[in-house]
Parts: sequence; C-alpha cells; structure tokens
Amino acid sequence: MSIAWGQQTDNSYSKRVLETSEIDVLFSYYSQDGQNAAVTGGEGTEELTDATSTIVLRMPMNEDDVLTVDVGLSAYTSASSSNVNPLDGGNINATPFDASSGDSRKDMLAYINPTYQHSSKDRNSIWSANAYFSAEYDYFSVGFGGSYSKLFNEKNTELTLSARVFLDKWNAIYPIELRPGFFDDRITGIGTYNPGFTAFDKENRNSYSVSLSFSQILGKKLQGALFVDLVSQNGLLSTPFQRVYYGDVNDFFIDDFQLADNVEQLPDSRFKVPFGGRLNFYATDFLILRSYYRFYWDDWGITSHTASIEAPLKLTDKFTLYPTYRYYTQSAADYFYQKEDALSTLDFYTSDYDLSKYDAHQYGFGVQYKDIFTNAKIFSFGLKTIDLRFSKYDRSDGLNASIITLGTTFIGN
Repeated sequence: MSIAWGQQTDNSYSKRVLETSEIDVLFSYYSQDGQNAAVTGGEGTEELTDATSTIVLRMPMNEDDVLTVDVGLSAYTSASSSNVNPLDGGNINATPFDASSGDSRKDMLAYINPTYQHSSKDRNSIWSANAYFSAEYDYFSVGFGGSYSKLFNEKNTELTLSARVFLDKWNAIYPIELRPGFFDDRITGIGTYNPGFTAFDKENRNSYSVSLSFSQILGKKLQGALFVDLVSQNGLLSTPFQRVYYGDVNDFFIDDFQLADNVEQLPDSRFKVPFGGRLNFYATDFLILRSYYRFYWDDWGITSHTASIEAPLKLTDKFTLYPTYRYYTQSAADYFYQKEDALSTLDFYTSDYDLSKYDAHQYGFGVQYKDIFTNAKIFSFGLKTIDLRFSKYDRSDGLNASIITLGTTFIGN
C-alpha cells in the first residue's frame, strides 16, 4: 500500500505513515451451486457454502514503519468434496447429484499473513516484506515475499516491483475406490473393475511470481495504472481427488455413482502472464467511475479477458453506494475433456470445468458508511467505516453463486 502526501518544503518533520492502530473486521458468506463437479468427473452437484472471518490489524511501529497482521478462518461445507467418498454417509442411494453425509463434506482453512512496511523520510520510497502460512486438512502452504515502491514527479507517479514465493504441500487424498484395499460387492458393470491408477509420487507445489505496476495521476480528475505479472508453478498441479472417466473403457457403478477410471493428470509446470490496467475518472464530487481490464495467457492453452466497472455514488458525507459489474470470458485448456471424452492413451486430461471454455457475469451492489471523526466508540476504538456488499455470479456452464460481505474499520484513540 502506498500513501501520497502533499509536497513538503521542510524535511525536518515527517508526518507519521499511520497515526494510530487500525483494525478491520471482515465477514463473508459464499454460496454456489452447479452440475459439473470436478470431483465426480465433470457431472454432479457443485453445491458449496463458505463462511470466512478475517481480522486485519495495522500498527504503527514508529513514524516510518507499519506492521500489518492479517488472520483468517474459513469454514466450508462442500457437496462435491463430500463425494470424494460417496459411501461414507447414510445415503440410501449413492449418486453424484447428492452430497454424501460423511465427514468429508466439511473442512476448515486457517491462515496468517504478517507484513512489515517501511517508508523513507521523504515518503518517496516504500519497501515491505511479508510472510504467509495456511493450513487445511489436505493442504499446507507457506509463502514469503516483498515489494519496493518509488514515487516520482511530486508523488504523481509510482512504480512498484514485487515478488512472492509459495511452497505448498499436499496430503494427497484420492477417491475412495482408488485407495488400496477397496472392495465393495455392490459394483456393477461388464468385466472386473480394475482401474489403471498410480498414486502421485510427489506432493509438493511451488509457485513464484514477479509483478510490476505503474500508476500515474493524469490530471485533476483522471488516474491510471498498468500492471504485468509473471507466474511460474511446478510440482503437483493436479488435484488428487478429481475423477476422470475414459471413453474407451467399460463403466462401473455402485448404485448410480460411477467409479473413477483415474484422477486428473496435468503437466507438472505452468507459466502464466496476466497484464492489464485501471482507469479512474472523478466525474463529480459525488460520482467516480473505476474501470479495470486484464488479459491473461498461460501455456496450458487458456486465454481470458476480464473487464469491470464500479461507480461509487456519494449520497451524503457519510453514505456511498457501490454498483459494480464484471465480465469474464476464457478459452478451454488444452487438457480439458467433458465426461468420457478423454481416452486412456492420453498423457494429460481433466474434467474440471474451471479449465473449460465459459463466460461469466457478476453483478454487485454495496453501501458504505464512513465517519472520519469516529464519533461512535466501541471500547477505546472509534468506528470509521461499515461496508456491506452483495454480488451475484452467473457462469455459462450453469454454475451460479452469491456472496455477501460485511466489513468494519476501527481506529484506536
């Protein structure tokens, strides 16, 4: 985060980067549904709910340095992940279109992300260092990185270079029918169910990214920014519990649930290049237009375009409305196949519809209450903002979702 101060003629005194401690308390609730679950080979329920709570604490260490600690907890219930083992619940009939009632239907993610930021005395240079740790039942991630920003032209121009590294570790969980020792006398089909499955020998995933951004104040009412990222990943990029069904082998079932022929097999490396820009126009004292565009390319064959616009409308000194719209379109990955279109002779394949061709529309609306004088108090903290937003997401493959977020900012005395 960069902060632009007015030009100073006397550098013997520098205003503190952050005057007092601030706390953001955030809560979101996400719900989705669809019929193309990757866990069940591209056909089955995608019902999912996720409740996330986050606390972000920003503390001034001195007049130049700020420590930010971001801590979050996410609890979710997923119909599709429950069908990693569709037989572990009390369902009378196993089917990919119903969730198993077993323990695999729910999980929890916890993370912590501390960041230390230092600003030079003239506020023209800012560097930061950060770390990241997260864990859930079958995945652990550790990350670290840093950034450096330089402000020029009386702080009207800013250039930022940043880099991050994530070192992740799977605790690979496979579909129940592919695990050693699996047997069930209810299996039906022609012949004997004997999938040619081999567990992954490596369970690490590493990601490296370098980002460059350039922002410029173009006039009294216009501000623009450009950015480019270079991202490289290697290791286990397949998801171990996502089934694939071949078109050239016999089908086997337990009740209405089709048993896997294999799990998705994806290359062990991926290179991504997103780039784009932002343009903000301050139309009036009451209306701002914020536009965004991003183009994305990767060496798995996906290209995508993202465009969005937000139009904050200031109703009073304290209340602002936030209507938003976002459009997204992408091509399919080279390795995407619908259910039973992949062949057993192929090296790579997936039926994850996140890697398919689709378009998506997202509509949002929000309202913000802001009191710069923090008249309302909770203990020794003053309430600065309350932000409530709702978004609806619709994808051309039938996936739809909604999310509601509530955020508050408190300032210490």
